[in-house]
Amino acid sequence: MKKKTILSMLLPVAAIGLMGCSSESSDAGGGNGEGNTEITYYSFSAAPDYEDVLAEMVAAFEEENPDIKVNTELAAYDDYFTKLQTRVAGGNAPDVFELNYENFVQYASKGTLADLSSFIEEDNQFDPSQLNQQAFEAYQYDGKQYGMVESFSNVLTFYNKELFDEAGVEYPTADWTWEDELAAAEQITDEDNNVWGTYAPVTMNEYFKIAAQNGGQLFDEDGNPTVDTPENLEAMNYMVDKVTESNVSPSPAEMSGQAPADLFLNGQLGIVHTGIWMFGAFADAPFEWDVALEAGNTQKAHHFFANGLAVSEDSEKKEAAYKFARFMSASEQAAELRVANSWELPAITNEEILQPYLEQTPPENREAVFEALDSLVLPPVVENWSQISDVTDQEFEKAMNGDKSTEDVLKTLQTEYENILNN
Repeated sequence: MKKKTILSMLLPVAAIGLMGCSSESSDAGGGNGEGNTEITYYSFSAAPDYEDVLAEMVAAFEEENPDIKVNTELAAYDDYFTKLQTRVAGGNAPDVFELNYENFVQYASKGTLADLSSFIEEDNQFDPSQLNQQAFEAYQYDGKQYGMVESFSNVLTFYNKELFDEAGVEYPTADWTWEDELAAAEQITDEDNNVWGTYAPVTMNEYFKIAAQNGGQLFDEDGNPTVDTPENLEAMNYMVDKVTESNVSPSPAEMSGQAPADLFLNGQLGIVHTGIWMFGAFADAPFEWDVALEAGNTQKAHHFFANGLAVSEDSEKKEAAYKFARFMSASEQAAELRVANSWELPAITNEEILQPYLEQTPPENREAVFEALDSLVLPPVVENWSQISDVTDQEFEKAMNGDKSTEDVLKTLQTEYENILNN
């Protein structure tokens, strides 16, 4: 096994992001705290698979801080930021809430987050060296600390060994290309039995990575849109054509409202591209499965996401909220629970806590989690990310439905991005 320290694994990360998807849940209170200060924590990454783990973390925090009670509220990722924006705009923001990095800048730049710098300076129970410095500093804006990084995750190729064996196809390898994956997917696909070779979402969160796998980028170094290029068009065609042309990926109609994770567990997908946060959800799959690095075209590129906790500027309980954010970010109890339950990875520097992660199975190839960091690609960090992401998904849907060519979609997006960023 190629070993790396957590510092070397995360060293390239100067700016980090997370897309941990989760299904909708709410009112998942945790712990039995009976303190006289109550705070509200709003999260998307715990539901539905890690609600019990979050409850254990909350209980551990409340045991350490008996004067603070944490009321947790959960929402599915797809709905989370719309609901959060509504709450913030309505003056009803949670005391502490989860932010992925690509949305962090949007909130920090608009003055909705509390500056935690003074709390950190006066905190004799926390030393920033407990966290990887690049990850810790990623939640800074304009020289001030507006969040506490809690976890990181990435996306890999998950594959059903049984379906590969039945089709007589070799398992994915680290040097796979798009062409290799497409060829395998074509052999595995069995339309009569509703089995497809591969699945990845046709969304912005997938697109920026696929573009990078083809040497493209959606924004230049100054944040100017560069979406309408030949490299990006080829990447978009690769995504869309798997659904509309080769039919190796299920269409939204064929999915019939089912989540890709459900199709994978049902034995209906040879490959699903999803995050390492799904290790726990797939642990009891009725077939053998493993993970591999994702295929690339001109180069490798893998997602890298991070979650952090921020405190509302409007909270009247900032100190208590900060203590909870710090606990979720740097405490050994929270880190050990994450590792034991394969809930992403904590951004801590304590390698003894991280080592058991590599020893767990399935999957056998957990080393791929860290090998993927050698080719990480970060979400574009631009203001109004949610708006840009939404318009991209809307235009992609038109291409998927045959209402618009991929060429016209990219021309529209180039104009839309420019308008959004200039307003």
